[in-house]
Amino acid sequence: MKTEWDYTDLADAYLKRPDYSQDAIDRMLAAAGVKKGDMACDVGAGAAHLTMKLAEYGLKVCAVEPNDAMRKNGIMRTEQFQDVKWFEGVGEHTGMRDGEFDLVTFGSSFNVCNRQEALLESKRILKAGGWFACMWNHRDLNDPLQAGIENILKREIHDYSYGTRREDQTDVINESGLFQEVMYIEGTILHDVPAEDFIEGWKSHGTVHRQSKDRFEYINQQIRSLVEKEGKEHIKVPYTTRIWMAQAKAE
Repeated sequence: MKTEWDYTDLADAYLKRPDYSQDAIDRMLAAAGVKKGDMACDVGAGAAHLTMKLAEYGLKVCAVEPNDAMRKNGIMRTEQFQDVKWFEGVGEHTGMRDGEFDLVTFGSSFNVCNRQEALLESKRILKAGGWFACMWNHRDLNDPLQAGIENILKREIHDYSYGTRREDQTDVINESGLFQEVMYIEGTILHDVPAEDFIEGWKSHGTVHRQSKDRFEYINQQIRSLVEKEGKEHIKVPYTTRIWMAQAKAE
């Protein structure tokens, strides 16, 4: 079962993507009231950035990922966790059983789904009173380096758009009528990363890849040149993890 967007060529670069803010994840898990041994379904699990945090917390995780190459990398990264199982599926059709999970998460994947269908599917597989959560890592565009990269994207891609990944998801969740009041959580994180890893991580950006078409490699070369001008082996990159979560309504 596949999605409209193929991430095969981006899968290895995803290994260089930054982690989510631990503070934001901790507050999400506390708000959901989950405990060690509870069941979570991580949808669009990719290279396991969120899956690993759920597993480290002690949850039993079913990681659902449609792309074979991404799923292979996720399996590799989580092989030390006995309670992580991987499955092929998509946000609209996870293949999971009714009422199985205490928590359903979408880490940087809700925007590539039909969001209303994904919310309906999340409600189906959640236990009574279970929680839905979607999240993204957003670059801090006030940072000079990030601002420079943003200028490259807008210069090289006509009408460059973030799509729905930077939208407030509250209205979308409310529109479904399936969940209670939406909670919003954010946490900042400063990644101190090798410059080369940051550069390689840009090759995983599906939003840029889809819109740039045959200019994707050229754009990545421009980003490399900008980062290398910093003359640093390690760079500090600020991100904000933004989470929208809501508890399923009673039947």
